[in-house]
Amino acid sequence: MLKKTTVFLILLMHFVHADPSASALENSQKKALIFGVSGQDGTYLAEFLLSKNYQVHGVSRNPRLAEELFTIKGFKITLLENPDFILLEGDIVNSTSVIKLIDKVRPDEIYNLAAQSSVKQSFETPEETSEVNAIGTLRILDALQLLSLTKKVKFFQAASSEIYGMYPGNAPYAKYRFHPKTPYGIAKLYSYWITVNYREAYGIFACNGILFNHESPLRGEGFVTRKITQAAVKYKLGSREILKLGNLDAQRDWGYAKDYVEAMWLMLQQDEPDDFLIATGELHSVREFVEQAFGELDIEIVWKETGIDEIGVDKATGQIIVQIDSDFYRPTETTPFVPNVTETDQKLNWKPKTDFRELVKIMIEADYKREKSLSHNQ
Repeated sequence: MLKKTTVFLILLMHFVHADPSASALENSQKKALIFGVSGQDGTYLAEFLLSKNYQVHGVSRNPRLAEELFTIKGFKITLLENPDFILLEGDIVNSTSVIKLIDKVRPDEIYNLAAQSSVKQSFETPEETSEVNAIGTLRILDALQLLSLTKKVKFFQAASSEIYGMYPGNAPYAKYRFHPKTPYGIAKLYSYWITVNYREAYGIFACNGILFNHESPLRGEGFVTRKITQAAVKYKLGSREILKLGNLDAQRDWGYAKDYVEAMWLMLQQDEPDDFLIATGELHSVREFVEQAFGELDIEIVWKETGIDEIGVDKATGQIIVQIDSDFYRPTETTPFVPNVTETDQKLNWKPKTDFRELVKIMIEADYKREKSLSHNQ
């Protein structure tokens, strides 16, 4: 629980709100508050909610940088020039900032997408990962309780498939055995349970979306999927830099982030709060992703050698394209499993629109266009 002194200071700064009935008559438009708006999911979610006639308030630690990112990503018209999109400065690691933002906006829905999102980095910075991914969620939930908004605001928490970790079998529902194997997964598991706890303790309409890997052209360049698509495009355009990867046989359920934000919204439109798996229900290996990405550019890869010595070669030229680098292996690896999304399909009436091949194609086409543009401007 936040310190009473913090609450007292916030209340001192709090302006008296207009009469609720007058406010309702003035504007019936729903308001959403998105923490982590400048990330992949936040960007797509903001665009989606605006299409649903929401007023969207997006939180960023650096709004000016966020504006630059939206412009570079091609969202200047759909986001920055939309009068219903408001960028706010705030930091999820600061309790006072979180309370002030929620108190100022008084949203109908809150989406917590703010996170240190790199699993690899979580091993290097476990304290930062815990501060943002775990305690950050608590700050939002506690702010709702302190501001007496537990019955007025619906809350979505972006949980992660990393909370399963070493999983011994397929789960029929979301609430099953968890054994996270990474600092990232452990922090996300705390967020999952604190969301459940506040839902049960204070009656908050709070939902966990257990998101399996979801990618897009907006994915950060440090993630393996973007690393692969960028390498494929650069090779097609003449680069002979070798793509270095870790475990080629690691499997993931990869979906399209633009599809997944609709599921987030649907959770908060239900009659009762619950937790849901958001996934495609299919597994694909890193090896498959590589083959599909280069294949989209008419480059066939042939694999030679085994283990740490394995390489991927361009069948047409004999050029080495892929090498194994042990530095990219995780200290611990999660156990792949096919998520059972039956409950999600039935309750939310949601299924991903984009399959694995289409996802890779979308990412390749976007990176190709980007690289061609960069080379043209140089």
